Amino acid sequence: MSQGKRHNQALIALARRRCDVLFAMMRDGTFYTPQGS
Repeated sequence: MSQGKRHNQALIALARRRCDVLFAMMRDGTFYTPQGS
């Protein structure tokens, strides 16, 4: 059971990071540009 919980926590962490990026883009009026290219 703990394996599934850990998996869900990882998915939530990734989703939160995506949301943080989206909100920062909307706030700053910029678009996401990957680093290194």
